[in-house]
Parts: sequence; C-alpha cells; structure tokens
Amino acid sequence: MNYKKIFKSQQLRFTILRLLSWIPDSVMLRVQYRIKMGFWPDFKHPKRYTEKLQLYKMKYRNPVMHQCVDKYEVRKYVKIKGLGHILNELYGVYETPEEIDFEILPGQFALKTTTGSGGQNIIIVKDKKTENPDELRQKLSLWNGDNNLGALAGREWAYLECKPRIIAEKLLIPEEKGKNLIDYKFFCFNGEPKCVQVDSGRFEDHRQNFYDMNWHSLGVHCSYPEGELLSMPPNFGVMKQMAVELSSDFPFVRVDLYNVHGVVLFGELTFYPSSGYGMFHPDDFDYLLGSYFTAC
Repeated sequence: MNYKKIFKSQQLRFTILRLLSWIPDSVMLRVQYRIKMGFWPDFKHPKRYTEKLQLYKMKYRNPVMHQCVDKYEVRKYVKIKGLGHILNELYGVYETPEEIDFEILPGQFALKTTTGSGGQNIIIVKDKKTENPDELRQKLSLWNGDNNLGALAGREWAYLECKPRIIAEKLLIPEEKGKNLIDYKFFCFNGEPKCVQVDSGRFEDHRQNFYDMNWHSLGVHCSYPEGELLSMPPNFGVMKQMAVELSSDFPFVRVDLYNVHGVVLFGELTFYPSSGYGMFHPDDFDYLLGSYFTAC
C-alpha cells in the first residue's frame, strides 16, 4: 500500500501523524512496517536489516546522532573527524527563508533544509536569473516549518532535536555534461563498510546498483531498477577509508559521498535509509545486511 497516493497532501499526512503521536513506537512501527512491506516484522527475533532498523529507531540513543542528521551541524562532526577538506563550499545558513539575500548568492547554488531526509527538500538553482526569489522562499517556508517531521513520519528519534534552518551550498556539477551526479552510499556497520549503493540519473532515469568493497556487482537494487554497471572510481580506496572514519561511532550509518572530477565530497550521514522500509531485490539481501547489524 502506498499511503502517499491516498493522502497526496504532505501537510495532511503530517497532520494525521501528529494526531497519532500518542501511539507507542513499538506499535506504530510494527503497523507501518506491515503497511509498507506487506508482512509483519519480527521484533523478538529479528534477522532482517529492515527489522533491525526499526529497533534501531526505537532503542538506540546516541546524542551525537542529533548533530549528524542536521545538514549544518554535521559539518562540525566531519571536521572533528579530520575530514573538513571534503565539505562542500557553504554560502550561507539561514534561520528563515526571509533572511536569504539572493543578490549576493552566485548564479548557481543549491538550497537545502537542514532537517530534510531522503534527498528531499532540496532546490537546485542552475541559473539565478530565471528564478523568482519569492517563490523559492514560499517553497522553503512550507518545508521549514516543523523540526519533527522526520521523527513523526517514521518515528526517527535522531531528528527530534533538530533545529530547522536552511543552507546554501555550491552547486556540484557532474563530470559529464547533461548527466546527474552519481551518489556513493556506503552501508557501514560498526565502522566497517560492507557494500556501497550507487545511484545515477536521480532526476531523470534513476538507476541503482550495489557493489561489494572490491567493486564486484552484487546484482541488487532497492527503490529503483538496476542500471548499467559503472567502472570503479580511481580513488575508491580513499572513499572507503573516509567511510570508515565517519561511521566508527555507530552500530550502523550510511555514509553518502560524491566523487566530482576526482575530488571526494561529503554528502550526508543517514541512520535510517528509507526509514527502514526499503524492499531489496532479491529479498535475501535484507537478511545479509541484517547479519552485519549487531546493535539490536
């Protein structure tokens, strides 16, 4: 069941979730899992990664996670890890959309809410001259009004303390003209990357492939169909080591990186990919990832 097709308004969906906030996480997540996955989870003897990720949301409480899910505050965490050089250029951070001075921003940039997840709440501006600042502010206002949306939607504890803000960053330009950036998403368990999800064509013909740490295709995909197999990046070993350093404090985190013109750049840290409702193809991969997940 895709509840977004039934309740098309995001504001309506979150209103309903607020009204249901009194329901315990253990009950709400069990019901959500059944609705989205099509079968009931086993929380007593979990073996699937998606089951353990629900327990991760319910039980694991590391206050550093609050910092790491915030797209502005996480920059401090990356610097503490000695990787400040992989941070994208920051043009500004704003409490409200009204604070944004579009006159001083460059011709191209990206606007993001600091509490957005799943690649959402991002505005790509390729030519400032063609944009209406008031329309951009209005869209950001809709996104930036509630700091508990992520927590409400999937009971994602790490987002509870986030302060909603907006950041403006340098727009990353793909190496190949007319193409979208490639995302490298490392699934790390206790500081050890086990596989990397590679997403291409995100805004056109989204494709997804999984590789092991030797860049062998695993023949797996999740939310999008498999695409053409890609060559291993020349600095893949460097990316793996960065994933190790950024994930070492947590039982599980997905470390998202970019690789632009041979330069590795930080994307984000994701503790609850797809809120734990991603359906892997083949299904056995859910169990394989679950075998690495020792926190729950």
